[in-house]
Amino acid sequence: MAYREVTMYEIKEVLRRWLRGASKSEIARQCGVARGTVRRYIAAGEASGLAPGQSALSDDLVAVLATKLHPNTGRPRGPSWGRCESHRGFIVKRVKAGIRLSKIRKLLRRQRDAKVSYATLWRFVTKDLGLRLGESPVPVSDGEPGKELQVDTGWVGYLSPDLLGRRRRFRAWIFTPVVSRYRFVYPVFQETTETAIEACEAAWRFYGGVFEVLIPDNTKTIVQKADSLQPTFNTTFLEYSQARGFVIDPARAGRAKDKARVERSVSHVRDDCFAGERLLDLKGAQQHALRWCREEYGMRRHGTTQRLPLEHFDAEEKPQLRPAPDAPYDVPLWCDPKVHRDQHAQVAKALYSLPREFRGRKLKARADRNTVRFYDTSKLVKVHPRVAPGKRSTDPADFPAERMVYAMRDTAFLKRKAREHGEAVGRYAEAVLDTPLPWTRMRQAYALLGLAKRYGSDRLDEACATALAVDMVDVYRLRRLLEIAPRPTAEPCVTPTAPARFLRPAEQFALPLPLAHNTTAKEDV
Repeated sequence: MAYREVTMYEIKEVLRRWLRGASKSEIARQCGVARGTVRRYIAAGEASGLAPGQSALSDDLVAVLATKLHPNTGRPRGPSWGRCESHRGFIVKRVKAGIRLSKIRKLLRRQRDAKVSYATLWRFVTKDLGLRLGESPVPVSDGEPGKELQVDTGWVGYLSPDLLGRRRRFRAWIFTPVVSRYRFVYPVFQETTETAIEACEAAWRFYGGVFEVLIPDNTKTIVQKADSLQPTFNTTFLEYSQARGFVIDPARAGRAKDKARVERSVSHVRDDCFAGERLLDLKGAQQHALRWCREEYGMRRHGTTQRLPLEHFDAEEKPQLRPAPDAPYDVPLWCDPKVHRDQHAQVAKALYSLPREFRGRKLKARADRNTVRFYDTSKLVKVHPRVAPGKRSTDPADFPAERMVYAMRDTAFLKRKAREHGEAVGRYAEAVLDTPLPWTRMRQAYALLGLAKRYGSDRLDEACATALAVDMVDVYRLRRLLEIAPRPTAEPCVTPTAPARFLRPAEQFALPLPLAHNTTAKEDV
């Protein structure tokens, strides 16, 4: 049976013509309805107090009349609704278990042999069962022009095969302004912090300025630790954002609506920009993406804004951007090297010296094009000029002077130390080191200083003066000279006898003590 839906506008038009004095036949002919239908509409109007000649016909009154005339208005339900009714328990159980409607539709077809459209299943669950499937999405406001730039990344294509038939896969950083939707695509091989900064620099050149807010997803190259309230950013990218003057506002994990303007752009860029193209290298892919953004996507009317993205951007967003950088950014390298026993830490495969008190500790290092800085928490402790990988930058001030002599081949230090033991010792050290390659005789200079510790500075100075008088510049023979030389005799040490504690004068004794001369005379007799 055919079904024709009666709208409220049809009832209103019949009553409006009747109030203006038209006959029933004329109304039926002009509105395309039966005369019986016209009579029923007019009877309902008269019951509501209407009469020809009146002009007051409000929408509320027409709605009341439509309800009275057609209490069961609406499209009749088809056979799919009946299938849903017959499997009501099956559907309710799955919905409460958290299974998506698309999966429930597949289960109905597979297990119950019931084909139901997704729209019918959704209406049955929400209207008839009264179950909630989640809050209805609320469109997020575009905000002010030139403020927000959303970014996403993903695999978008392959390069042409090389001579060995291998094809290299590449991905792209995709930027989309929130207001104009003027998209920019920058292909790269790897998703790293360096390529993220490189892509941002290319985006500022493409747009002719810097946006105030960058909205990325929670990629590790930008967001080190995702958190909806206090995310932890990558140190290198955070420093870059501070240098370029924009704020990082990452989307929440698993919340696609936070960057909805760029959320499904990866598949579109892959299919519309790179699919079917013959790209020889990454540079060619970047040039092709630039042409596609300007000449194709930028000149294609957007379905939401109904404007050309390029024209929309030039008119509203570009004047609001901050000035584009005029100098390339020096991407720093942040790392946490350990200071080893030799007081050197490794940064980018090069070694840098640190003071002795930092041995065995981990420091934070920042390396740019010219310098390498070491920090202990937030305190700067050392600055080195950057050297090439495999090289070493050593500051002598980080080591004790006596430990740096041999490492730095400092023969002048050995001469100064020798002069401290005497003038002849200093001249002897100069004679030992007086060769075209003085660092090859440094061990003999060390041995000379060792003789001063063993035999004393005075004896060594005398021996050096004697050796220099006969041009004997040989440390071994000098040591033999010190060994056979007579040592100075020490004066006898007379220890005074302490007086007896109970010594009394001779008069107190009963017998006089014999005198020494009397004893001698008696022996002579």
